[in-house]
This record gives sequence, structure tokens and C-alpha cells, in this order.
Amino acid sequence: MDKTLKAYRAMAWIVGTLIIILYVAVAVKYLATDGTDLQRTGSDVTSVVGLAHGWLYMVYLVLVAVLARRTRWSIPFTITTLLVGLVPVATFWAERRATALVLAATPSSTSAASGV
Repeated sequence: MDKTLKAYRAMAWIVGTLIIILYVAVAVKYLATDGTDLQRTGSDVTSVVGLAHGWLYMVYLVLVAVLARRTRWSIPFTITTLLVGLVPVATFWAERRATALVLAATPSSTSAASGV
């Protein structure tokens, strides 16, 4: 499998996991009583995970752009794949969808991925 595709798949899972953690932390931050340990923990997690997600999302965007250009994705497909990094759980769906498209577009990748 292509190194770019492997990197994209990893980033999709990392970004997807971080956005889920971030949404939970934001909910805890704003729903917990002010000044409690739970509220402070939500605030701290939001700061750290939000920063990490932001930077890693930029890497995700670059990898999507590289794959889109290399395999000639349609504009709607590319835009959808770019935006799903902001939607919890959708990143995992888009990763499967994009991987299938890339593997279908490069026959040599399918034989390498299957171990043939």
C-alpha cells in the first residue's frame, strides 16, 4: 500500500478519535458545575486535545489533497473527505470510502494490500 494512503488512514483515525474526545470534553466543560474538578478537567482536556486536533487536522487536509490530486477524486468527494475531520465518527466512514476508492484506482495497490 502507498505510504501516502497509510499516512492518510492513520491521520483519519487519529483526527476522528481526537474530535470525539474533544466533543466529550467540551460537553463536560460546559455542563459541569463551574469550579468543580470535573469542569476544570473538561477545560484542560479541551485545551490540549483541541490544539492537537487542530494541528493534526492540518496534516489530514494535506494528505487528503495529495490523495485527491494523485487519484483524481471529484470535487464533491474531495470536499466531503476534507470536512469530515470535523464531524465525530464521520472520519472513520470517510477513511473507508477514500481507501476503497484509492485501492480501486491503483490496481497494483490491491495486489500488494492482499499480500499477492
